[in-house]
Amino acid sequence: MKIGFDNDKYLQMQSEHIRERIAQFGGKLYLEFGGKLFDDYHASRVLPGFKPDSKLQMLLQLKDEAEVVIAINAYDIEKNKVRGDLGITYDLDVLRLIDVFRNVGLYVGSVVLTQFCSQPAAEAFQKRLEALGVKVYRHYLIPGYPSNIPLIVSDDGYGKNDYIETEKELVIITAPGPGSGKMAVCLSQLYHENKRGIKAGYSKFETFPVWNLPLKHPVNLAYEAATADLNDVNMIDPFHLEAYGETTVNYNRDVEIFPVLNAIFEKISGKSPYKSPTDMGVNMVGNCIIDDEATREASAQEIIRRYYAALCGVRAGKEKQDTVFKIELLMKQAGLTVDARKVIAAAVNKAEETGNPAAAMELPDGTVITGKTSSLLGASSALILNALKTLGGIDDNIHLISPTIIEPISRLKVGCFGSRNPRLHTDEVLLALSICAATDPKAELAMQQIDKLRGLEVHSSVILSEVDEKTFKKLGVNLTCEPKYQTKKLYHK
Repeated sequence: MKIGFDNDKYLQMQSEHIRERIAQFGGKLYLEFGGKLFDDYHASRVLPGFKPDSKLQMLLQLKDEAEVVIAINAYDIEKNKVRGDLGITYDLDVLRLIDVFRNVGLYVGSVVLTQFCSQPAAEAFQKRLEALGVKVYRHYLIPGYPSNIPLIVSDDGYGKNDYIETEKELVIITAPGPGSGKMAVCLSQLYHENKRGIKAGYSKFETFPVWNLPLKHPVNLAYEAATADLNDVNMIDPFHLEAYGETTVNYNRDVEIFPVLNAIFEKISGKSPYKSPTDMGVNMVGNCIIDDEATREASAQEIIRRYYAALCGVRAGKEKQDTVFKIELLMKQAGLTVDARKVIAAAVNKAEETGNPAAAMELPDGTVITGKTSSLLGASSALILNALKTLGGIDDNIHLISPTIIEPISRLKVGCFGSRNPRLHTDEVLLALSICAATDPKAELAMQQIDKLRGLEVHSSVILSEVDEKTFKKLGVNLTCEPKYQTKKLYHK
């Protein structure tokens, strides 16, 4: 993979810019932190060289000046809202986030329950946190929010919210997911700080869209593809254009809410520090791209991956057809077709040739290899073994796992565990390979190649089982699937 992003430059430049913003407001900054803080795999895919934990590493350079406040919507607790990528509820993710931040040395000051109105599950969660020694604050629903500014910026609006006691210059407001009320928490704190005569400011950290890249740059189009289900669109910031005569990119929700935010700022402190939504941001990502062509290529692949994810989501009944239509439009704007993803044709052709599911992988040198379904192995399992052989220079005729080992595992699956599929899944193949590696040097050599799979492209001719999909995700492989199942069953697990 070509490197298109200077991660070291980003860490330095971003932390310096945040320090400058803290100084601008007299030594106290509430920073709304959007997106994923320490596992931003979307950014690492579209900006080759960006590390998934880059934002966390950047904050660690500020850890002596920073503390974290985690916001969670009380209604999300009540509804047991689940974070899709992790499969855990938002309240459990708060506990996970606290552990992660503490483990790396970031101070977690408190948790704030937003839109609180005595939801039983939220009250129970507060008791649980307090029993664990975590401070908890409550912020309440405000009628007419965000339009009724006279009420919002009053003792009956923000004034009713608990004042969050903070200790550091930089207060990072983050959350398990969107809709958690991060911005409202920041603005409420500005109101309370102003009443106490404390100088404080607000800024927003969002990696995408990248404000100083063109509107239709593939990196920005890939962000639209990633949020197609939310109906977010990138647009030219009209306020920035009017104020400075410069064209910058923002997204529709920030542009739409800016007049309201401006009015709130003026109501709180007498004047607004910003002339545009772009002004509010502190993102330096666009300044750290070192190979534009590499980011364009990576982003094009991401758009196609999002397209196939949407197709499979529709097939599984989890996604709307409108999402597919929107990404198709983005592909046209980027001049893309699925032919740009070489593994698609390879997997589909292999499936047609064999009459069974198949899969394909593109190796670092551009070579595309395939895996087919057999009596003992699924296509994905065969693909992984074939890839490890190729990467390790192992002859294709060599059995890394003897059939005498695979067959008893298959019998166990069918005879004891009641599985209808005797073929080994990807996780079972890797476990069997690791056992063989104890006595077989070739198997050990294959095991040593596993890390080389990270970042490679894979396509399957059918929607994979949950087990295989999770294994590919753990391996760091970029997976797409044809939007069809292997069987005509109604229930797929």
